[in-house]
Amino acid sequence: MSQITVQCRLIAKEPTRRTLWQLMADLNTPFINELLQKVAQHPDFDQWRRAGRLKATIIKQLGGELKKDSRFLGQPARFYTSGIKLVEYIFKSWLKLQQRLQRKLDGKIRWLEILKSDEQLIKNSETNLETIRQKAAEILKSHEGTERLFDTLFQAYNNEKDTLTRTALNYLLKNSCKLPKKPEKAEKFAKRHRKVQIAVKRLQEQINSNLPQGRNLTNDHWLETLAIACHTDPKNVEEARTWQDKLLTKPQAIPFPVNYETNEDLTWSKNKTGRLCVKFNGMSDLKFEIYCDKRQLKWFQRFYEDQQIKKSSKNQHSSALFTLRSGRILWQEGKGEGEPWDINRLTLQCTLDTRFWTQEGTEEIKQEKADEIAEFLIRMNEKDDLTKNQEAFIKRKQSTLEKLNNPFPRPSRPLYRRKSNILVGVSMGLEKPATIAIVDGITKKVLTIRNMKQLLGENYPLLNRQHRQKQHQSHERKVAQRKESYNQFGNSELGQYIDRLLAKAIITIAKTYKAGSIVVPKLKDIRETIQAEIQAKAEIKIPNCVEAQAQYAKKYRMQVHQWSYGRLIENIHTQASKLGIVIEESEQPLQGNSQQKAKELALRAYQSRLSA
Repeated sequence: MSQITVQCRLIAKEPTRRTLWQLMADLNTPFINELLQKVAQHPDFDQWRRAGRLKATIIKQLGGELKKDSRFLGQPARFYTSGIKLVEYIFKSWLKLQQRLQRKLDGKIRWLEILKSDEQLIKNSETNLETIRQKAAEILKSHEGTERLFDTLFQAYNNEKDTLTRTALNYLLKNSCKLPKKPEKAEKFAKRHRKVQIAVKRLQEQINSNLPQGRNLTNDHWLETLAIACHTDPKNVEEARTWQDKLLTKPQAIPFPVNYETNEDLTWSKNKTGRLCVKFNGMSDLKFEIYCDKRQLKWFQRFYEDQQIKKSSKNQHSSALFTLRSGRILWQEGKGEGEPWDINRLTLQCTLDTRFWTQEGTEEIKQEKADEIAEFLIRMNEKDDLTKNQEAFIKRKQSTLEKLNNPFPRPSRPLYRRKSNILVGVSMGLEKPATIAIVDGITKKVLTIRNMKQLLGENYPLLNRQHRQKQHQSHERKVAQRKESYNQFGNSELGQYIDRLLAKAIITIAKTYKAGSIVVPKLKDIRETIQAEIQAKAEIKIPNCVEAQAQYAKKYRMQVHQWSYGRLIENIHTQASKLGIVIEESEQPLQGNSQQKAKELALRAYQSRLSA
């Protein structure tokens, strides 16, 4: 996709800001809070949670009932629609997270079944430890050179029926696929086993108690919890911890945003001074001025021009070709004292398609939409006994198809011409968050390589600065946790800034070589790569002691760069979408240096593309 998001400040007089705040904070946010509770309290909710999806239209149905509630009357129709869509998105994301937690829990439970002491293994196999070790050595020899040895042995363990072989596989799995040189200590094993049991219990608690929460802007829940904690003794440690979590969590200060998913819900105009202004469907009496960065002003100017052209042509142009796709109103938290509509900043975020900026890009989208509508009309014409609504919808589609032939005036600029055989492999690791290799998929030749220092150039010192900030913040959080005080300090935006610099540099190099795609590793592979790097360093540092290696790995993880790889990949996506460069995912190899991994990443993606 070639969609990006731009934002601006919305400036208006105090009565206008107050009215919008009251609509969003006093009506829309409580409406969303109540809808979240209604869904969670539904009799079939547990069934939906197990299935991983809600019943179709259930949230729309519950939201329709709440719209008639006197507590939520007086909102524009778009506010209700936005609230319902937001709750759908919240539960969709929550259910996906629940599935991820459940898979993690299932994995921990399976690991708990495997994690048996040497004494238990001897008893189950009715043999001695030396025999088990000999069988384990044979298994290791037969799988020598296997890249993902643990996964291979785990699969073999699940399929194996022979008791001795299964026990030997169990012995290898619990010892990190190695033959330990020292006998197992009962106390250390008991501690290790207990840690897994605690992890299972914590995951079960997260799954059972982690329901989507609304935004309580009045702090009633915080005050209620404080009163209970002051006058009541907790029944157990869990209840005390729950109270503590609620009291230490910073309460929400701003209402839920309002989404406008139709590009004609926003009406653009200019005031007497030439300042761009906007009104929103359902709030035509509220007018806001646009204040934004000069780099983004051209987009808001384009939104206004598109709407004016359509209006002057008496609707002979289609809004399907508007540069604007959707908008969202939200408040951003500010500091100070006073009324919330004075303290907090009102912001408008707009999603747009960058291809609409040029004549060539608009023509490309127009053709896509025309083909889509034509295919739809063919399918509908094959049907008999169409309803009146279907006939009316077909007429609207036919009208849209005709209007697509009236293009908006756009500047001409050649489209980015990419070579499908040129790929940019982006390997990610622990000490080197990003290394790239430009590869020709046909010849398998590496055209150029760039490391972190070359990508960042004169901004490279920012990397160490961000590292120091992370360490300082980690230390401050640890001190606060020991004192049982507030420890949610937030994060500096320096990491986000470095990610943008990296993404921009990667796109610039890709553009230079006319790359057809950028290949990034899957997040799961990144975690495995980091773990492999740490394990390799631990083995070199402490060759003969598994326990000491684990301790060294833990300390090492705390000292080196902690990077948000998902955020970096998202920034690469955003920058690549502006040129229409395709983003591919591939498996990052565990072996080799960062440059070799980047090359192999790109080649794997190219081979996968050919075999698809």
